[in-house]
Amino acid sequence: VSTSHLQLAAFALGTIGWILCTVSMGIVEWRVWHVDNTTIISSGVAWVGIWKVCFISYLHVSPGYREQFCHKFSGYDSFIPHEIYAAQGLLLIAMFMGLLGLVATIFALRNVYMGITHKTLIGPFFLVGGFFYIFAGLCVLIPVSWNFYSVTHNQSIAFPPSYYMPSSPAAQEAGAAIPVGIVAVILLLLSGTFSLSYRFPTTTNPIMK
Repeated sequence: VSTSHLQLAAFALGTIGWILCTVSMGIVEWRVWHVDNTTIISSGVAWVGIWKVCFISYLHVSPGYREQFCHKFSGYDSFIPHEIYAAQGLLLIAMFMGLLGLVATIFALRNVYMGITHKTLIGPFFLVGGFFYIFAGLCVLIPVSWNFYSVTHNQSIAFPPSYYMPSSPAAQEAGAAIPVGIVAVILLLLSGTFSLSYRFPTTTNPIMK
């Protein structure tokens, strides 16, 4: 038990990182667009996520009220840029890999705290969990970095007319999903590093295998 404190920290960090990875998938504010024409987009701000685009509009709503309109992306939409497609796939992979990392780490920690001292039931599972954490972190890093690059270069998206979105914003900025994803990457990579650092203690106790 005394040799697995870092791995216990890895489990805690990996759990938080996996949760943040999952949260970033659901946040629509990946890219925040500021538009000049407020006829439809009343607030002048639209949020572009990896699954949908949303904005606030006052049209067809009683005075003093507002309504949020969202258009979900389809897998057949050809206008969706590559970085959004990449984010959809890689974040799903990251969520699955992170979950496998948690399962492997839980199994290894269970054996440690239950006094099961077989090397094959502890060390390899910490290693497997570490690789899964790191792979999940890299899967989050790619779409986060790619979309942040698109934001900083104010890249446009050719939305169809039915979306009521301009093809280019007056300006855009990174939304809340980007920093959430960055924190998830840091935590997942740290947890992977901690898990991989495990070394089974050497002992002369005959029951150790």
